[in-house]
Amino acid sequence: MRTRIKICGITRPEDALAAAEAGADAIGLVFYDKSPRAVDIAEAWEVVEALPPFVTTVGLFVDPAEDFVETVLTEVPLDLLQFHGDEAPEFCARFGQPFIKAVRMKPETDLDALARRYHEAQGLLLDTFRPGVPGGTGEAFDWTLARTDIDLPVILAGGLTPENVADAVRQVRPWGVDVSGGVERKKGIKDSGKIVQFTAAVNRADTDS
Repeated sequence: MRTRIKICGITRPEDALAAAEAGADAIGLVFYDKSPRAVDIAEAWEVVEALPPFVTTVGLFVDPAEDFVETVLTEVPLDLLQFHGDEAPEFCARFGQPFIKAVRMKPETDLDALARRYHEAQGLLLDTFRPGVPGGTGEAFDWTLARTDIDLPVILAGGLTPENVADAVRQVRPWGVDVSGGVERKKGIKDSGKIVQFTAAVNRADTDS
């Protein structure tokens, strides 16, 4: 199975194109104003408009108001929603859009229970736990906590870089990987060379037995 790749925290059309040209399957747009990678509706539209076909557009939200999500969906053609806060399953599912639910990993995290609770999700995104920070920490968590034998596809995130992602893929064998800070020059600005290195590392790991 080929590991899918999402480049998150895209703020510029040229970075979205670099991700697509490197073979990324999806790009992420952050609709959370406390993030240094946040985009508004106009900026998100420019990114989406620049994308070639067959690249999934993902909108990331953190405990948003319902009307805010609906406004974004009206203005920006998103294929998938990603919820990174404490959203209940009912909230995540109420927009009639496919969604994934982020989980900030702790040693005591019960992935089986979360997969049952969020059974309508397309997958669980496993990220690093840091108190008060919903994501984008740039830190990896203990990959031995990640499991792929649950009832939902697993997307691995948190501190991935071109240097460590191959080891992460070999160890976890996730459905997909998600990177943001690991392929940046500075927060919100991607480095096309690092994106190419990242996707190449994932592809190499996929060919290992």
